[in-house]
Amino acid sequence: MSAPTTARSRAHLRATDLHLARGGRPVLVGVDLTVAAGDRLGVVGENGRGKTTLLQVLAGRLAPDRGSVRRSGSIGVADQELPIGDDRTVGDLIDVELADVRASMAAFDAATAALAEDRPGADDAYGRALAAVEALDAWDADRRVDLALAGLGAPDDRTRPLGTLSVGQRYRVRLACLLGAGHDLLLLDEPTNHLDAAGLAHLTAALRAHPGGVVLVSHDRALLADVVTTVLDLDPSADARPRTYGGGYAGYREGRRAERERWEAAFRAQEAERERLADGLAAARDRLVSGWRPDKGTGKHTRATRAPGLVRAVHRRQDELDAHAVDVPEPPLRFALPALQARPGMALLRAEEVAVDGRLAGLCSVELATGDRLVVAGPNGAGKSSLLRVLAGVLDPTSGRVRPRRDVRIGLLAQESPPPGRRRAAAVYEAAQDRAVVAGRLAAAERVPLSALGLLDRRDAARPVAELSLGQQRRLDLALLLVARPHVLLLDEPTNHLSITLVDELTAALSATPAAVVVATHDRQLLRDTAAWPRLILSPSVENEAVANWTGPQ
Repeated sequence: MSAPTTARSRAHLRATDLHLARGGRPVLVGVDLTVAAGDRLGVVGENGRGKTTLLQVLAGRLAPDRGSVRRSGSIGVADQELPIGDDRTVGDLIDVELADVRASMAAFDAATAALAEDRPGADDAYGRALAAVEALDAWDADRRVDLALAGLGAPDDRTRPLGTLSVGQRYRVRLACLLGAGHDLLLLDEPTNHLDAAGLAHLTAALRAHPGGVVLVSHDRALLADVVTTVLDLDPSADARPRTYGGGYAGYREGRRAERERWEAAFRAQEAERERLADGLAAARDRLVSGWRPDKGTGKHTRATRAPGLVRAVHRRQDELDAHAVDVPEPPLRFALPALQARPGMALLRAEEVAVDGRLAGLCSVELATGDRLVVAGPNGAGKSSLLRVLAGVLDPTSGRVRPRRDVRIGLLAQESPPPGRRRAAAVYEAAQDRAVVAGRLAAAERVPLSALGLLDRRDAARPVAELSLGQQRRLDLALLLVARPHVLLLDEPTNHLSITLVDELTAALSATPAAVVVATHDRQLLRDTAAWPRLILSPSVENEAVANWTGPQ
């Protein structure tokens, strides 16, 4: 009887030189990856870089234009969306995900019966069936699913129709099934969607303990930091090919930083050389012009003999300039927070025992001075967004009052982008600046061009807002927040839809600015990065009072 093949030994996924285009636009270009048992690969990149498409190719649902994918072992796929008929039940969905388990158990029961009846070949059949159920750990599969349902906060009534569940509940049921099914390979697309803190903790532990291979598409920096062993970055590189970084998430961040610095240095060197050649051409042309006008008293013969040499010099310089192609693409933008003025002295903003019926329970008091930092945390429905809107003056409190200092500029980054229109992004930004200047909130000398912020490149700035991705619209929101150079920054879930690189740059900038900063977030990595900041924990039913009279960043 052969030894059972475990998930740890048989899980394997290899993709070689994957290329895929959609609508004539390259989506995947030269992707190579290998995932074996025990590997946990994180796939990162801006929205639209092909992360979800890559998972579809790896799962065999989508054929690449070029390249190959080889798979060993069973594969479980968790999509961001879960389309399913309303007439099916939680138990039906569990049975679909445990189909291999059910089939292996049925085969084992049949082999056991054949062995008891001493049928020919029953020994070998029993050995194969036993190896199959042991490889899947099939006897324990339903218990694992039940544990995952409980750990993720998913409904566990198997008779309950899926149509009665919310989108989040259905997603958690599906994810629990995948975690319990014993698949050799897990392909997960943004699995932290719809999970609370307990669910995130359970998912993290389950992925770390998974004996097979994992491919994880996620913007959740905390999950990446806690889980992945390798990172595949689909964002642009100097040669337009993806990069793979070992050493987990920390190795990716360090490798990406070094790669970007090399890219920027190479681009600057080529640009500097082109500028030098252009200056040389301009100087040669100047000499040619002056050569035709020699000093007074110079003979015509001397002038004539100088001219051909000057002409040849111009042609040589032009040829050198034409031959020098800048073949290093322009590096990605870097976020640059404009200088935000300090307003020392009195408090910039004071909220005294504010509450909003049905939105913000209890009485909240907040006082902010230049350089202050505050994190507003709490469960959904506790009133974090409402508190920030009250502080910004766009929502009136039911009780209490808000007193901003005179001439203090307050900026609010809302949790979601406004409905996009057809105006160009640059025009939207310029119009906002014009309004701020006309209203006297911004001096003309304080205007900052959109290009100086490092948020949208020239092509995206010229596009209608409705044609921008969610991430690009969020970048525009951030630019509009900074239009009036606020003294107080109020940011509601600022990491939504932003790339990992931009979030890191934004976090560093917020820590250094003299402006007062208030952040409301569920982002676990942002909470870790701001661990030293004072906290205001909101609860739907408990009074809250922020620490008053802070002395500055903690």
